[in-house]
Amino acid sequence: MSVQTMPWLTPAPPLPSPVRRATSASAVLVGRGLRHLRRSPEQVVLAVAVPTSILLIFRYLFGGAIDTGGAYVDYLISGVIAIGVGISAMSTTSSVSQDMTNGIVDRFRSLPMPASAVLVGHVVATVARALISLTTLILVGLLVGFRPSAGVLEWLLAIGLLVLFALGFAWLAALLGLLASSVDAASGYGTILLFLPQASSAFVPPETMPTALRVFVENQPISLVIDAVRGLLLGVPADGAGVAAVIWWTAITAVAVPLAAVLYRRRAVG
Repeated sequence: MSVQTMPWLTPAPPLPSPVRRATSASAVLVGRGLRHLRRSPEQVVLAVAVPTSILLIFRYLFGGAIDTGGAYVDYLISGVIAIGVGISAMSTTSSVSQDMTNGIVDRFRSLPMPASAVLVGHVVATVARALISLTTLILVGLLVGFRPSAGVLEWLLAIGLLVLFALGFAWLAALLGLLASSVDAASGYGTILLFLPQASSAFVPPETMPTALRVFVENQPISLVIDAVRGLLLGVPADGAGVAAVIWWTAITAVAVPLAAVLYRRRAVG
């Protein structure tokens, strides 16, 4: 009697490795997060319209009154891009909190997937929104007078740094969403991510600020990103801001990822 006539003797296919399961689950949930962008276009509209409005308001209403040693729009563009990243991350806090409260996590718990896969989907969607915002702001900036002097390498470095910044910011947003007790509370936490980039060198040079505020602004990690991107795009000295920004946001991401995974497991089990 052959194995074909006794199917119960057929060996079971080997289980996929944990790495393969994690990769497959993350890919599925990344697709879910990206589909949400298509089904909820207001998230993309918000991530584009608000920073674009800020760019135009400051360019035309305040640009003539603020001295940055050059064209104000050139100084402004990198700061507004950072604000666009913050706006892109705002909805992530609410989305993560909603997943934790609407019962879908109970379904995910029954599947062989790592806890981080759910969060990875939200984070990738956030980075995608940030990249759409970045592209739009640069195009609008070019239309209103932004004239970068960067070559191909400088553009690649600037975009890479902004992606790292968006990634770290997205994980912070996911962490806040897990800490929130409700979707309404998560929306409130999300506003923190909107205002953090404004307490930076986004709009005016720190030299014009009071001493204590100047020290904070010059050394906070968002200002380091803004200054490094500004230096790369305009060819001005950044005084090591790029290296410091990479160290800061790599460390922030390295801390936020495991913390978010632990909080997700606790809330999912609880």
